[in-house]
Formats: sequence, C-alpha cells, structure tokens
Amino acid sequence: MGRLQGKTALVVGAAGAGNMGQCIARRFASEGATVAVAGRNKEELDQLAADIDGKAIYCDFSDHDSIAQMVSAAKSMDGGLDIAVNATGWGLLKPFLETTDEDLDRMYKLQLRGPFQFLQALVTAFNDNGSFIQISSATASIMFHDHAAYMATKAGTDHLVRTVANEFGDRGLRFNSVSPGVTATPMTASAQEVPGLMEAFEASYPTGRYGTSQDIAAACVFLASDECFMTGENLQVNGGLCLRGNPSKAEIERSVAEHA
Repeated sequence: MGRLQGKTALVVGAAGAGNMGQCIARRFASEGATVAVAGRNKEELDQLAADIDGKAIYCDFSDHDSIAQMVSAAKSMDGGLDIAVNATGWGLLKPFLETTDEDLDRMYKLQLRGPFQFLQALVTAFNDNGSFIQISSATASIMFHDHAAYMATKAGTDHLVRTVANEFGDRGLRFNSVSPGVTATPMTASAQEVPGLMEAFEASYPTGRYGTSQDIAAACVFLASDECFMTGENLQVNGGLCLRGNPSKAEIERSVAEHA
C-alpha cells in the first residue's frame, strides 16, 4: 500500500511538460493518491491526468475567481481534499534597477497574491488533517544576483505559510514549504546548455550535485503523509546549498569563460 493511499491531492503548476509539478503529481499517484492537476495548458493537463488516472482543472493562478473554482472542483472529487501543492512560479532573472512595474505586478500576482488566495480557499475546503506544501526556493534565504523580485515574493510566501500554520493547526491542518536550489527542470533547460554554468553551481553543493524534481517529490510525499508531524516549517531540500550559498556573478562568469 502506498504512503498516500486513500488521499485526494491537488497539484497546481503541473501544466508544463516534465516540470516539477508534473513530477510531484506522478509520484503522488504512484503512492496511491487520487490526484487533480491544475494550470493553464489544457492539452498538457489532460494528458497528465489521463496518464495518472486523475482529473485536469484549468486555472489562471493570477485570478481570484479561477483559484476559488479550482479548489471547489478539486474538493468535489471522491473523499474531499487532503493534500494541496503549489508549484507555480516564474523564474525572472533581471537586474534590480531594470525590474519594471509590469514585472513586479506579474510576480506579485503569481507568487504572493495567488498563494495567499489559494490558502484562503484551502482552509475552508480541506478535510481535517489536510496538508499544504508550497514550493519555495533556497533563494528565499540566500542571495543570487538579478533575482530580487522572485526572491522577495518567495520569502514572503514562506512567512505566509508559517502564519497560516499557526492559525489553523487546531484542525490538524499542516502547512509547510520546500526550498529547492538549482534543479534540473524545463525552467533551467537553457541554463543547462551553457558550458560552465552548471559547473559553477555544482561547486556550491556539499553533496556534489544539484537537485532533481524527484528529490523534491520525495520530500513532498513525506510532508503529505500521515507520518509527518511538522507544520510551519521550510525544508531545505537542496543538498546543503545553504551551507555555502550560490556562486557569485563573477564566479559564474569565470566558470563559463573557462568552459567556453
């Protein structure tokens, strides 16, 4: 029997082929959960839902009504809603002084307001003893150049998770976040093709490698399971990156030049 047998899960941000949200959804299904997957790419969601015998729900995570409708649709599945994961994100890399109002508005809607409204809907929709997992980032704690808007919203959402965990723990609800470092995903595909770039990051990891979506999915299974007695916590699932920190801009440029 799987560790999530009999549970119903919602994974948001699973509409990109091979992305972290899809990996988490597939792992949850393999552990026995009934899984709803949500995002904006209907064709990709339909295929994933068919693969895992789940349910596809279209959602614009920057729109309040769309979030509410998504949660309602997930709740209507057999057994209600036990687990929810927010794996949405926008990996904007842009110098601080060049970040525009439009950039900030988009980032705020997707990575702070969206999670806030998602949690508001979940608190009332969750079965007792439900578990919420926010995919955060090591850069909510450690620095990385040209990443200010992304890092600020991730850090804010981590604190939001702690706030909700404190307020609704009396129902047995648990709220935690997971912080990957550099991870081999479609979002980082272009970076992986630059000679020397990933090598600059590998030197920052005590484990000698950067992460995979499977690493994050394994952590999510634990947080979603009844074995987990944690709430309001942030798991640094990044091979010890926070012990050293990301490479500096100069270190990255030097590594790229050496491998050119």
